[in-house]
Amino acid sequence: MENPFKKAVENNDEKLKESENTEEKIEVQEEEVSQEESENNSCEEVEEESSDIWKEKYEQLNNQYIRLAADFDNFRKRQEQERENLLKYGAENTVKKFLEVLDNFDRGLKAIETVDDCDKVKECYNLAYKNFNDTLNKVGLEVIKAEGELFDPNLHEAVMQTPTNDKPEHTIIAELQKGYKLGDKVLRPALVNVATPEG
Repeated sequence: MENPFKKAVENNDEKLKESENTEEKIEVQEEEVSQEESENNSCEEVEEESSDIWKEKYEQLNNQYIRLAADFDNFRKRQEQERENLLKYGAENTVKKFLEVLDNFDRGLKAIETVDDCDKVKECYNLAYKNFNDTLNKVGLEVIKAEGELFDPNLHEAVMQTPTNDKPEHTIIAELQKGYKLGDKVLRPALVNVATPEG
């Protein structure tokens, strides 16, 4: 016959083991929950720190952008002012150089009033003309060479063509009106007569 106490003891042992296992499971679950909570808390802290860093970077970049926009606006206003001044007073230095020429014309007019000799008038005219040309050269005006040169459509405008064997083809025979350039820019092309082959 089986011992009833033995079975009761075995049942108690099993219940104890089960309760120990349950307690262990509960402890493990509690540890996992607390670990998850601490991980969540640390993630939240990292997210907050990261968010603060990004906010700080955003503020810094935004301030740089605002300063840059203000600098650009000031630069644009300065450029506009300089452009207006250039248009308004750009010819100032050139006009100053021509004041001397104007003075010479005034002196020449006064001198001509009392002079009866035509040679003196020619001399005054030649001096004023030379002074005027010298001033134009100082400003940078150049006469475009034409007669005897090869035709260049960038510098010359052919208004006539004369068939001839005396000059090579495309050579300028005569200058009908002077051309001028300021530095590299053509102000007015020279009007010319160009040689073409006969027949």
